Amino acid sequence: MRHRKAGKRLGRTTSHRKAMVRNMVTSLLDHERIVTTLAKAKEVRRVADKMITLGKRGDLHARRQALSFIRDKNVVAKLFSGLKDEYMDRPGGYTRIIQTGNRLGDAAPMAILELVNYQEGDEGNEN
Repeated sequence: MRHRKAGKRLGRTTSHRKAMVRNMVTSLLDHERIVTTLAKAKEVRRVADKMITLGKRGDLHARRQALSFIRDKNVVAKLFSGLKDEYMDRPGGYTRIIQTGNRLGDAAPMAILELVNYQEGDEGNEN
């Protein structure tokens, strides 16, 4: 029986899986869009929504909780300043999964995980 065993193992050890999810959440919040497999996207979505909820809370304890998971001060600053304002009036569902077909090498189902307010032209406009 699998009672009270939430989450997928994704064929990794606990430490490897935790590090992978941390890196993917950091990349998602930094770039606002990542391409990954469908199973990984579903797992990362759970954590990313919780991080955005922490950003919406905005207090010191929430910032420290986010820093204990994300560990990139620039991404946490972006989460608590920029992304917080975008999602303040939204009650949940901050991410979107778009299935894109199967990967060529191993036929793994691929997906795009992006934030709901992602705009296509936002990423390369530093000039």
